[in-house]
Amino acid sequence: MKLKTVFNHRDELIAYLRETFPDAAARSPEIADTRGGRKAAEAALAQIKPERYAATRNHLKGAVTRLAAYLRHGVLTLAEARRAVLQRGGVKAEKLVTEFAWRDYWQRVYAQIGDGIWKDRESLKTGWRPTDYAEKLPDDIAQGTTGLRCMDGFADELRQTGYLHNHARMWLAAYVIHWRRVRWQAGAAWFLEHLLDGDPASNNLSWQWVASTFAVKPYYFNRDNLEQFTDGVYCRACQRYRNGCPFEATYDELQTRLFPRASERVSNR
Repeated sequence: MKLKTVFNHRDELIAYLRETFPDAAARSPEIADTRGGRKAAEAALAQIKPERYAATRNHLKGAVTRLAAYLRHGVLTLAEARRAVLQRGGVKAEKLVTEFAWRDYWQRVYAQIGDGIWKDRESLKTGWRPTDYAEKLPDDIAQGTTGLRCMDGFADELRQTGYLHNHARMWLAAYVIHWRRVRWQAGAAWFLEHLLDGDPASNNLSWQWVASTFAVKPYYFNRDNLEQFTDGVYCRACQRYRNGCPFEATYDELQTRLFPRASERVSNR
């Protein structure tokens, strides 16, 4: 099929895509506000403040770059993004350049293993077997109806905007894998369905890092961590904030609760 590439305005493009891909439009009709193209990519690159990024990157309102979609689709190259931030920030750009290096690393792993990114790279370090995890993502997670204001908010943002802050991706992935005990592949596929910057290498290997199949231990979080880096916006509005929050615990308590069999060295075969 030869696709039309020239449109008079954005609404015409949207209408054309909905007509051309009706199944996709019916499954996820949301339209993101993110603008594509080289000019938009260069504008995003010009706004980066490397020192500010390093200091605030873990906060949902931090000075993140929003370059991933442009890098994913080849509108910007990783090399030109790296050069630009080094010229602007020098040694202060170290943290951002490190993140670019991780992206490059994921791509190199992908080049070596191909579809192997969908398979566990290592055994789980959670004490659970692969068969202890559900194969399918529960509907309440996908539709944002779990009753947890933070997780539902992240799911809604993912679906409506095609974007999530990296920290939110980690929290949501940890919730899916460790609290709900769903296989990371189901979550990774869900993200790729919606993310405008959905790069299989960065996405899947990051999910594996959270799951512990590409890391020395699983990633998980507690309410204090989430509240700190979201400025409490979800917790204050959540009915489970005072009673029944599954994330309300120390890390030691959560480790015992989530991974009670970890010390048993259960085989992952």
